[in-house]
Amino acid sequence: MVRRVDLKRVESIGRRFTSRLHDERVSSWLGLWLGVSFTVAFVTGLISHFMQHPPGWPVWPARPVNLYRVTQGIHVIGGLATVPLLLAKLWAAYPKLWQWPPIRSLGHAIKRGFIFLLVAGSLFELSTGILNIAYWYPFPFNFPAAHYWTAYIVMGALVIHVVNEWATVRRSAGSAGSVEVAPGLTRRGLFGLVAGASGLVAAVTVGEAVSPLARLAVLAPRRPGVGPQGLPVNKTAAAALVNQTALDPAWRLVVTGGSAHELSFSLAELGGLPRRTVQLPISCVEGWSAEATWTGVRVRDVLAMAGANRHARVTVESLEPGSRYRTSQLDWAHWHDPSTLLATHLNGAPLALDHGYPCRLIAPNRPGVAQTKWLSRLVIT
Repeated sequence: MVRRVDLKRVESIGRRFTSRLHDERVSSWLGLWLGVSFTVAFVTGLISHFMQHPPGWPVWPARPVNLYRVTQGIHVIGGLATVPLLLAKLWAAYPKLWQWPPIRSLGHAIKRGFIFLLVAGSLFELSTGILNIAYWYPFPFNFPAAHYWTAYIVMGALVIHVVNEWATVRRSAGSAGSVEVAPGLTRRGLFGLVAGASGLVAAVTVGEAVSPLARLAVLAPRRPGVGPQGLPVNKTAAAALVNQTALDPAWRLVVTGGSAHELSFSLAELGGLPRRTVQLPISCVEGWSAEATWTGVRVRDVLAMAGANRHARVTVESLEPGSRYRTSQLDWAHWHDPSTLLATHLNGAPLALDHGYPCRLIAPNRPGVAQTKWLSRLVIT
């Protein structure tokens, strides 16, 4: 009796999914593209994470100047473009979620468990990533940590899924096919629709990182050229609670630590040192970036005055109280670079308060959160 009921249920489910857009060929091709997209996002995400949170053993290069700008732009814009692809893949594979019985053996249960981790993890990564670039944090957990560790779960489940399904993928993905499976719609038509949707998402966000296309960036949270002194602002001085301390006439930048000679500079004294002007972008973890002209004192000149060891690491401290990003680390590769500045001017004028007045760090190939604003101390270790 139970067996007969099961068969009736299987037949009923089978009648619901008659479209060949749910077949293995469609699912395999979408899965291949999704695997490539997730792998690119994983690699660029690791670059972003380790540049924001250096583990200590690698020394990240200061050159090429735009490396982080490119990798983080690909990570965010590519991740957004993956959303239509993931939704199409879930739709194509949807009938498999209704297989009956849901668990046939221990091995089958483990296999479906990894599929659950892959689907749930993918949805978590994309949804929380979208909320992050929108600067909306309704969740109680730390986004960078959760996003980072879930990425390993997703990639591990993806690798296991690919190994399990590789024979099916090779058999099914030999041709995209053009058989008409619904009025006016073929497999290739579906693929074109998905590609077009992903391309459209990319087109309306890529302008946040490519300045000439800024007007097209209708979905981007920040646009190049929009903000004080022609540069976007993520965190204002008021939000950082530094309005009074940054504007205090008694402000001084202190250089201390290790065996170095302690130095202290007022803004006027800092301005009396040899100055340099550079073109560098601000490249933020949310994917936006913008080029700007910065003027200030080279960090390596100040550290040389203090007698710092050439392989020293420097902790850059902000006036900002209590923030997770109130400090950042400068390895020797960055502070030796001639474009790494203690900047006092932006685009030809003194720094606006929201851009880090009286003094901020600017360095090549570095995340925006590590371009510390409202400096107070350089600690040599």
